Amino acid sequence: MPLPDNGQTVARHIALLTRGLAGGGVQCMMRHTADELLSRGFDVDLLTPRRGHLAEEKQGLRVHHLRRLPRSVGRFMALRSDPGGFHAMLRPVLLAPLAAQPLGILPALTRYLRAARPDGLIAATTYLNLDAIWAKRLADVPTRVIITERSHLSENLRSGRNGRAWRWKHVSPLLHRTYPLADAMIGVSDGVSRDLEALAALPSGSVRTVYNPVLPNGLPPLASQPPDDPWLSSDGPPVIMAASRLVKSKDYPTLIRAFARLRVTRPARLMILGEGPERRRLERLAARLGLTDHVRFLGWVDDSACYMRQAAVYVLPSMREGFGNVLVEALAVGCSIVATDCPSGPAEILEDGRHGQLVPVGDDQAMAEALARSLDERPDKNALRARAAGFTAKAAVDAYLDALGFAPQAVADQTIVAA
Repeated sequence: MPLPDNGQTVARHIALLTRGLAGGGVQCMMRHTADELLSRGFDVDLLTPRRGHLAEEKQGLRVHHLRRLPRSVGRFMALRSDPGGFHAMLRPVLLAPLAAQPLGILPALTRYLRAARPDGLIAATTYLNLDAIWAKRLADVPTRVIITERSHLSENLRSGRNGRAWRWKHVSPLLHRTYPLADAMIGVSDGVSRDLEALAALPSGSVRTVYNPVLPNGLPPLASQPPDDPWLSSDGPPVIMAASRLVKSKDYPTLIRAFARLRVTRPARLMILGEGPERRRLERLAARLGLTDHVRFLGWVDDSACYMRQAAVYVLPSMREGFGNVLVEALAVGCSIVATDCPSGPAEILEDGRHGQLVPVGDDQAMAEALARSLDERPDKNALRARAAGFTAKAAVDAYLDALGFAPQAVADQTIVAA
C-alpha cells in the first residue's frame, strides 16, 4: 500500500458482504473472519442488507446497512454493469422474488465502494456474490473481489420445489458469465468447488477451496462447566445429539427413525438442539414411534459445545451440506460422530470415515447400525481434536489474504514511520 502524505502506512481495509449479522452458519463464519482480520490490525466493514446490531462493538469494525431500492432499479444497474452479458442477465432469474433483496442493494453497494474504496471485498452466497462483482464494475474501483460459494448448487437445483429448480437452471449461464469477473472464486469444500465449476462451466481448478473458519480462537478447552441437565449426568443412558435448523434438508425424520431402531436393542436418549419450521412435524413423528419420553427438542442453546462434550455421539443426518460446521465443533470437543455421506463437506471433514462414521443419505437402518457401533467404541479424543485444528479462522484468513494478494502474515500493528 502506498505511503500517505504524513509518511505513515495505514492498516489494510477489508469489507465483508453478508446477509445479516445474526443467525445462520454463513453469518457466523463471516463474523469469525471479521474477528480474525481485526486481530491482525485490519480495518473491517461488515456490509448487510438487514438491520441489526452486533453484541459487542470492536475497534476497527464498522457496520454498514445497505439500503434497498426497488428491484427494478437494481436490475437496471446489473444490466448496465455488463452490457456484453445482456442476454444471460435477462434470464428469468433476475425477475424471481428470490433476487429482490440482493438486487435492491446494488445501488447502495456501488455507492459504498466508490466512497470507501476498500482494498478487498469478500462476499458470501450466490446473489450477493453477483452483487459484489457488478458493484465493483459500476464503481470502477481497484478493490479486489473474492466471491465465496457456501452451498452445493446442483443439489439446490435437484431438490428445488415451487419453481426453485427452474430458477437455479437459469442461474448457471449467469454464473458462467459473471463469476470469472471476480478476482478469486472460492468454495467452502472441494465438493462445492468442483460442483460450481461443473454447473457454471468454469475451467477445472478455477475455484479454490477454503474451509470455513469454524474455530475462531483455535481449539476450545476440553474442561468446561457441563449443562445443568439430568439427561447429561454420567449415570444415565447414553445421549445422542444433533444440532441445526429444523428444516427438510437436514432430514431429521431419518435420524428419529434410526433412533427408534437403536432403542429396540439398547437404552439411549436423543437430544435435538435448534429451531425451525419442521419442529412440530418431528415431534409428531417421535410421538407416533413411541419416543416421547426419549427424545427432547431443546430449541436454540447459547453454547452447543457444552452439550456436545457430554454426548456419547453427535449425528448429522443431512441430505446436503455446503460444509458442515457443526462436525468441526463436535471434533473439537472429542465427540464421536455419525454423519451422512452427503454432498458436500462431511466426507472431507471426516477424511472419508477416519474420524467418524459415514452412512448413506436417508438410510435409517445404516444410521442405526453406525450409532450402535459408535456407542460401543471409545473415541481417540486427541485424534479428533487434531483434525479439528485444521479448521480455524487463522487458516481461513491466511487463504483469503493470499487470494487477495496480501501477505498472510499481516500483523496487528501495521503502522510504521517512514525513514
